Amino acid sequence: MNERDSSAPQPAPTGAPTDAAAVGAGRGLATALILYTVARLGLVIVLAAIIYGVGHLAGVDVPILVAAIFAVVIALPLGMLLFKRLRTDVNSAISAVDADRRAKRDALQARLQGSPRPDGSGDPRS
Repeated sequence: MNERDSSAPQPAPTGAPTDAAAVGAGRGLATALILYTVARLGLVIVLAAIIYGVGHLAGVDVPILVAAIFAVVIALPLGMLLFKRLRTDVNSAISAVDADRRAKRDALQARLQGSPRPDGSGDPRS
């Protein structure tokens, strides 16, 4: 028989999140960040299309690169106003991940110094 039994639980790899809340916070951040990024890029694309279309209707040949540059410049402040809720969602998710990381770091420091765990459990070596 193999020395390692495949049915025995394997320890989590070093650096892997072991808490379900940590994984949830990370996924929440990724989701919020993706939504915000897609919304901002979509705004740039829509604005570039409007600039290009208005130029075409006015009989002016606007290069797509110029329309894209103007769209980025216009979308910067406009996106801050239009997507405030998405931006605050990203900020909240970042603070949740940061708080979780801080709590894990404090727990690790406590274990390294040999003091009792912050959750009040007994022996720090268990």
